[in-house]
Amino acid sequence: MIKRNLLVIGLAVLLSACGFQLRGTGSTELNVKEMDVSARNAYGETVTELRQVLERSGVNVHAGAPYRLVLTNEQESQRAATYSGGSRSAEYELTTVLDYSIQGLNNLELLTDKLEVRKIYMRDASNITGSEQEANRAREEMRRDLVNAMVVRLQMLTPAQLDELQRKADERAKAQADALEAARHQQAETPQQSPLEVPGN
Repeated sequence: MIKRNLLVIGLAVLLSACGFQLRGTGSTELNVKEMDVSARNAYGETVTELRQVLERSGVNVHAGAPYRLVLTNEQESQRAATYSGGSRSAEYELTTVLDYSIQGLNNLELLTDKLEVRKIYMRDASNITGSEQEANRAREEMRRDLVNAMVVRLQMLTPAQLDELQRKADERAKAQADALEAARHQQAETPQQSPLEVPGN
């Protein structure tokens, strides 16, 4: 059965340019050696597999790390890609979009981005069980693709880049705090009008 992989444009180029090795073919060294990893579903398959891959790549994944990778949202969609005779769907395209952010000290957000992977699988209306197994295999492969793509993104980050992002995040937080304090100070110095007194009859 023919299966075609549709990944985000440029992912294959990015993988080869970074010299990334897929699981089972070697390990990938990351510049960031400590990172916490979390997700809305703390025990979900994607975040669990990502933790394992990072640990095998030499990253110390723990709650007290200076940087935190947060998988904020993972959504899957499905649509019919091609049709066979009688207008019965023969191929389906699965798409998974993973939103994530990296947080630094004081839980300040350093960057946000997303990853997207697609895969087409064959669906036989006369073999529902086999089609479901095929769909599940496609989802497993997509999850591996997401994890591999995330590792590539992390591999491109350096401690110096993260320090610069942290500095900018600190500046934004300070500017917001100063603006809030100025607004409170102005409000405190503004005379408050007394309630109007209505003369009695």
